[in-house]
Amino acid sequence: MNAWNTPERNALRTAVEDFTRAQIVPHLPQWEDDGELPRELHRRTAKAGFLAIGFPEEVGGDGGDMIDAVIATEAVMAAGGSTGLQASLFTHSIATPHIIDSGDTDLIDRYVRPTLAGEMIGSLGVTEPGGGSDVANIRTRAVRDGDHYVVNGAKTFITSGVRADFVTTAVRTGGEGHGGISLLVIEQGTPGFTVGRSLRKMGWHCSDTAELSFEDVRVPAENLVGDENAGFYYIAQQFVGERINLASQAYATAQRALDLAVVYAKERETFGKPLIARQVIRHKLVEMHSRTASARALTRGVVERSLDTSKSDPTLILDAVVAKNEAVACVEFVVHEAVQIFGGMGYMRESEIDRHYRDARILGIGGGATEVMKDLAAKLLGY
Repeated sequence: MNAWNTPERNALRTAVEDFTRAQIVPHLPQWEDDGELPRELHRRTAKAGFLAIGFPEEVGGDGGDMIDAVIATEAVMAAGGSTGLQASLFTHSIATPHIIDSGDTDLIDRYVRPTLAGEMIGSLGVTEPGGGSDVANIRTRAVRDGDHYVVNGAKTFITSGVRADFVTTAVRTGGEGHGGISLLVIEQGTPGFTVGRSLRKMGWHCSDTAELSFEDVRVPAENLVGDENAGFYYIAQQFVGERINLASQAYATAQRALDLAVVYAKERETFGKPLIARQVIRHKLVEMHSRTASARALTRGVVERSLDTSKSDPTLILDAVVAKNEAVACVEFVVHEAVQIFGGMGYMRESEIDRHYRDARILGIGGGATEVMKDLAAKLLGY
C-alpha cells in the first residue's frame, strides 16, 4: 500500500470511474457535436461529490488534497472521459484558487461556493490577442473611478468563456510589466462585457472556448482579488497546480490510449493472426507502456512534494515544469502510435482514440508552451 492506493482512494477511483461511465461516456459524442457541456452536468457532478475534490470544505469544496484530485483525473480518463471534458467541467480549478487564496469571504461566498456546488461556472481570463504566455504584458486596462474599475480590452482562448457566469480577469491597473497587473472578477451580463464568438478548435470539442471583449465595463472595486497590482504574483502562484494538472491529464490520456491499443491489437486480425502476435506491434506497446509509466512516476512524485512545499519554491516550480514537458512528450508519442496501431479505424471520428489524438495536442500549449517551459527550466537551473 502507498499514498495512491489506500482503501479510501481505491474507493474514490472506483466511484469516479462508475460515474464517468454512467453519466459522461454515453453523452460525450453529442456534447462534442454541441461544442459545450450542459450546465446540469456540473450540478450532477457536485451532487456526486466529485466536482470540488481537492478544494477545502470550508470554502464549499469536497475536501481531499492534490493526490485525490489527480486520482479523480486518472479515473475519468480510465473510464473513457476526455481532457476536453475535464477542461470544461473543472475550469473552476483555474478560476477560483486565486479568490480562495485571497481569503476574501465576500468573494468566496458570492463566487467560489456556488461554483463548487455546480450552480455557477467560472473561467480565467488571462490570454489576450497577440499574447499568450507573456502574462507580464497584459494590455486589458482597468482604471479606478470611484467605487468601480472601468475595464477596456479583450481576451481570447478563454476556456468555458461562453458559458461562464464570471471571469477572474487579469487587467492592468498600474504601469508596464508584471508589477502593474491585478485580478478582477467580472460577471457575465455586465454592460459592455460581451462574448465575441465561440471558437472552433482542433480538439477539446466539448469544451467551449471564447473571445471576450470589454468596452467601458464598470466593475465594483470590491471585486478586486487581493491587493491591487499584485495579480501577476497570484497568477504565477497557481501555475504549479495547473501544470501538475495538465501533466496528470497527459499521462492519464497516454494510459487510456495504450489500453485501447492493447485491446484492439488483440482483437484485430491481419493475415490470419492478431496484431499483437507481430513483434513490431508488441515492441510499440512496450515503448508506449515504458514512457507512460515514467511520466506517471515523475508527475506523482511532484504531486507528493507539492503537499508540503510552498508553491513559490523554485525547486517545486522546476519539478512541475519538467513533469509537464515529459508527460506531454509521452502522450504525444503514445497517441500517435495508438492511432497507427488502429490504422484506418484510428482516423475515424467513431473511434475514441481519434478524440484523444486531437485533444492531446493542446497539452503542450496550454499552461505554458513547451518551449517557454524549457526556457523557464533553464533559468531555474542557472543555465
